[in-house]
Amino acid sequence: MFVDLDHFKQINDTLGHAVGDHLLCAVADRLRGIVRESDVIARFGGDEFIVLQSPIRKPEEASTLARRIIEAVSEPYRIDGHRLVIAASIGVAVASAAAVTADVLLQNADMALYRAKFDGRGTWRFFEPDMEVKARARRKLETDLRNALANDDFEIYYQPLYNLKTHAISTCEALLRWPHAERGMISPAEFIPVAEEMGLIVDIGRWVLQRACRECTRWPNQIRVAVNLSPIQFGRGDVVADIHEALTISGLPANRLEVEITESVLLLDTEATRAALLRLRQDGVRISLDDFGTGYSSLSYLHSLPLHKVKIDRSFLQGLGTDDRSWTLLHGVAQLSAQLGLSVVIEGVETEEQLAVIAAEQSVDEVQGFLLSMPIPGRQLRALLEATSAEARTLREPQPRLSAGAAL
Repeated sequence: MFVDLDHFKQINDTLGHAVGDHLLCAVADRLRGIVRESDVIARFGGDEFIVLQSPIRKPEEASTLARRIIEAVSEPYRIDGHRLVIAASIGVAVASAAAVTADVLLQNADMALYRAKFDGRGTWRFFEPDMEVKARARRKLETDLRNALANDDFEIYYQPLYNLKTHAISTCEALLRWPHAERGMISPAEFIPVAEEMGLIVDIGRWVLQRACRECTRWPNQIRVAVNLSPIQFGRGDVVADIHEALTISGLPANRLEVEITESVLLLDTEATRAALLRLRQDGVRISLDDFGTGYSSLSYLHSLPLHKVKIDRSFLQGLGTDDRSWTLLHGVAQLSAQLGLSVVIEGVETEEQLAVIAAEQSVDEVQGFLLSMPIPGRQLRALLEATSAEARTLREPQPRLSAGAAL
């Protein structure tokens, strides 16, 4: 069994290596209390342990031990005054004594561990033959990611946010895209998690910040750029320094940059994270809470964090116009956010009916979605901004309402 501690790096980064070392010792003690005398435990490196369970009569015995390991490791720890909770993922490879070499058995368990992590962590998976093919694909993806960053192969697309009061583009969200030479456009949902696990997202995030800020200097002065920040950038990088560098290089005023964070950043809940956000706000950078209403999102974030804007997730639009409960929920969250002094954005607008209902809600400031504009490359966005600016100059009065046709 390959036993990997999930997100152990964050504990080292936020609480220090001494706390991390004590935690590893506590995990080892728990493992020793679970296995039999005939079994072997070893720390394989970093936050990985190996358990050699022998003998076993059937694979179900391995499942039983894996379950017990995960349950034991997941119990809270008290380390140097800190209450720590950590999970484990396990890859399991089973073989008779003559079937495979020790190296192959380790490799198979490692591949099974990758599957356990991919399936959501905190679980175990047995090795299956097709995992070797997927593992090779994963290793190639990692290599291609490094090459893409080194060769400047990434692109940034921009999706506009429209202000419901002025009927104009107010902000454009920078979205990373990867046009792969062999596979075509690779979905961010595929490569962003891999970049985060590799830690490469820190360098990629720095690249996006610099490119997006430089692009924004080519837009009208009233339009901002919004850039998403990964929790890994807070845990392993220096977000404040990276943003200052991007602003200095580009010459972009701080108040024209918005950084978008999600609940996963807030789950770290460290003083360093909050201090970084507060420093950015004091410097004039705007802070937006993205995808609000998903996962563990808490209303307490709306008043306890130095936010300027809340982006309400597209899931709130389900049933809008046909279900009174959907409208009541959307209205309540939007109104509460507005009363706390936050700008309110509705994401994922895809139909004229949704837009009409949202436009009637006075608490909503901006809308974003495929109905209004798909994400587009920088050159197309500049053409759109020029066209909408020229159209605005010919109009003596604002348009009575925003529509998809007007937006595009």
